[in-house]
Amino acid sequence: MRRLAVFALTLACALPATAALKPGTAAPPFSAPAYLAGQPITFTLADALKQGPVVLYFFPAAFTPGCNAEAAAFSRAVDKFKALGASVIGITAGNTERLAEFSKDTEKCAGKFPVAADEGAKIAKAYDATMTLKPDLSSRTSYVIGRHGKVVFAFDAMNPNQHVKETLAALEARKPAK
Repeated sequence: MRRLAVFALTLACALPATAALKPGTAAPPFSAPAYLAGQPITFTLADALKQGPVVLYFFPAAFTPGCNAEAAAFSRAVDKFKALGASVIGITAGNTERLAEFSKDTEKCAGKFPVAADEGAKIAKAYDATMTLKPDLSSRTSYVIGRHGKVVFAFDAMNPNQHVKETLAALEARKPAK
């Protein structure tokens, strides 16, 4: 039964997504229960933006192959994001009961950034980041939200391999010339 559920989720993750909020759009405010290195926290977008831009990435479900790879890529790149003044947050509506474990897993998030639970995909819906045929699951959509609270970049692709590269490039492009 578990194998069938994993297969169904993997298939759903392969379905096309539609997105996303366009640059210049005000990022919908939100607060969500989250985990950082296994510890429960409350993540609030407004508080994070006080520190600088936020890379907000939606993913379908913790502990699935693509989401594992994407979390690991963000974890490896977190110092690059910090060097550009940005913080990273992952958000999912799938497998939320396992987010504490996912957040501290050394091969996934490695305790380097928070992951938030989006029960009912309410935040994902506000960000136009749900799967077309499974609107109760987040699509794989990444945003860069500027300090001013507006979307400055959006990237929507179910393949997890380009999200880090694309969001880093968007932040680099915004960096003032020396």
